[in-house]
Amino acid sequence: MEDIPKPIPKNPTRLMDQLRAFIRAKRLSYKTEKTYCFWILRFIRFHKRNHPKTLTVIHVNEFLSDLVLHENVSVNTQKTALNALAFLYNQFLLMPLEGVEFKPSSRERRIPTVFSHQEAISVISQLSGQFRLITSLMYGSGLRVMESVRLRVQDVDFNNGCLIVREAKGNYWRRTLLPSSLVDDLQKQVSFVLAQHQKDLTDGFGSVYLPFALERKYPNASTSPGWQYLFPATHLSVDPRSKIKRRHHIGEQSVQRKVKAAVKTVGIHKKSGCHTFRHSFATNLLRNGTDIRAIQEMLGHRDISTTQIYTHVVGMHERGVTSPLDFSN
Repeated sequence: MEDIPKPIPKNPTRLMDQLRAFIRAKRLSYKTEKTYCFWILRFIRFHKRNHPKTLTVIHVNEFLSDLVLHENVSVNTQKTALNALAFLYNQFLLMPLEGVEFKPSSRERRIPTVFSHQEAISVISQLSGQFRLITSLMYGSGLRVMESVRLRVQDVDFNNGCLIVREAKGNYWRRTLLPSSLVDDLQKQVSFVLAQHQKDLTDGFGSVYLPFALERKYPNASTSPGWQYLFPATHLSVDPRSKIKRRHHIGEQSVQRKVKAAVKTVGIHKKSGCHTFRHSFATNLLRNGTDIRAIQEMLGHRDISTTQIYTHVVGMHERGVTSPLDFSN
């Protein structure tokens, strides 16, 4: 249950507990909370555990520059650290950061690794059961691994041929493709989940974690079939907040390990993993002539420039470019 927020005191006194409470009041995702807290803690420890209120923009600049000069971090990592500190000072401490000047990372943004269609299918064919279905959704629907494992029964809209991603990055909702080739397997998976859920209810369990205050607003929702996870864990576990024993979803790390082993078995030597399927979804749609704005919508990108990175991935041959070595005499 690593994606369920850990409990904090009702009246927090420690800085980090107060920060967590503030982040949750802003309804930011738990992943964002963990990321911000990670970088803010690193910033505090970098400056000998001094309270951030006693530190200035000069100290922020020193920390961000050190990440580049000594840690050799990427552009995106440095931006993430800056975002965390900007949130800390601008919103939490109400001490606006002005005059931020630091050594920016000069490492360029890299083009994402993608699988060809044949490579993606060969990796998927090495998997079985839930892992094969989850990986198929990452490639066939462009889902992130966490979005896949968090799917609920009600998120699969068979009649309209789409998936509803409710707990996406940034807590944004979106709709994406439901591959027709997966309909039968998904219907079987739903039947399995409902049968398992009925058994859990018979055994005195059967509730599932609901985000935010939905459990209070809809008292019976946690035991309703629609809210059950589409890919449930094999065992019950104790919710760290409510202390209720319930069935969570399968862990994302389990999927990542299975995919890593499958890639190795197939003999693909690219630096790849679960997220490569999402990149491959976008790239292969682009190769087949799908409008880039439709791809942007299905991926959930807020800015078209994020989606445009895939135009650099499409092969030169597909753009009509021929190497001079291949010119006919």
